[in-house]
Amino acid sequence: MKFTAFERTLQGTGASRRLRNTAKVPGIVYGAGTPAMIELDHNALFFALKKEAFHSSILEMDLAGKPEKVLLRDFQMHAYKPMVMHIDFQRVDETTRVRKKVPLHFSGEENSPAVKTDKCLVSHVRLDLEIECLASQLPEFVTIELSGLTKNQSLHASDLQLPEGIKVVKHGTQNPVIVAVTMPKEEVEEVVVAPVVVVKGKDAAKPKKTEKQNKK
Repeated sequence: MKFTAFERTLQGTGASRRLRNTAKVPGIVYGAGTPAMIELDHNALFFALKKEAFHSSILEMDLAGKPEKVLLRDFQMHAYKPMVMHIDFQRVDETTRVRKKVPLHFSGEENSPAVKTDKCLVSHVRLDLEIECLASQLPEFVTIELSGLTKNQSLHASDLQLPEGIKVVKHGTQNPVIVAVTMPKEEVEEVVVAPVVVVKGKDAAKPKKTEKQNKK
C-alpha cells in the first residue's frame, strides 16, 4: 500500500494540537537513520487504518518525493472521538528482521470431519499471531487450513505449518490455542409434569348437615 506523508518542523504539545485542528496527524518515522518528524492527512489515514493490509504489510511512504518502505508500529486514538492522535512508523529494508502480529484467515472447516460428520463447533480462539521474519517475507495474513479437524481436537501455535523463514514468536513456554473443536451441547427437552387433580364424584360429596345441626 502507498501513502503520502509530509515533513514536520514544529514539535511539542501546542504544535501537535494546532496540527490536529487543521485535520493533520503528527507522526514519526524511525529506524535505519535519523528519525523523521512527519504529518499526514487525517481523513486519508483514518480510512487507511480500517484496512487489514495497512497494519500487517510493508508500506510505501512518499515523503518529500522520496519513497521509503516502512512498517506501521503504533498509533493512538482519541479517548472517545473517532480521531487519530499520533502514529509511528519504522523504516525497513530487505535485511530487516521484524516481529509483527498478522491476521489469521481460516478456511476449509466446513469440510472437516469435525463439522461435516460429527456436527462439532469450531471456535477461532485467536484471530492474529505474532511472527518473526525478514521484512521482505512479511505476509499480509496467514491462512490456516482446517479441513483436517477432528472431534475434540485443539490446534496450537506449534501445530501451524508456516512458510519457510517465518516462525511464531513464543513468549516463554506459551503455546497458545488457535482453534478449538467442541461438541455441541445437547438440547435437553424440559418435561413439565402437570399436577394431578382428583375430582370427587357426587357420591363422595360432603355429607349434608342434619336438621339438628342446622338448628345449632
